[in-house]
Amino acid sequence: MRTVSAAEANREFSKLLRVVRDGETVVVTSHGTPVATISPAERGLAERARGRQRLLERLRAQPAAEVGRWSRDELYDSP
Repeated sequence: MRTVSAAEANREFSKLLRVVRDGETVVVTSHGTPVATISPAERGLAERARGRQRLLERLRAQPAAEVGRWSRDELYDSP
């Protein structure tokens, strides 16, 4: 992971985009504090898809809770 200042990112934005396109993540700092992360778009999409898949697998593995029947009034009763 590469770290660059905001000023450097501004001066060399096209170069940074090429670096990110090649798969590297870049952290942009302002006065030494990280303020942004630039990462390849495909990786973000793939991470979300894997997270969604893990969540669905976990939900499918959980047993359904037996809660009985509810009346319409119970469903819409607000505290």
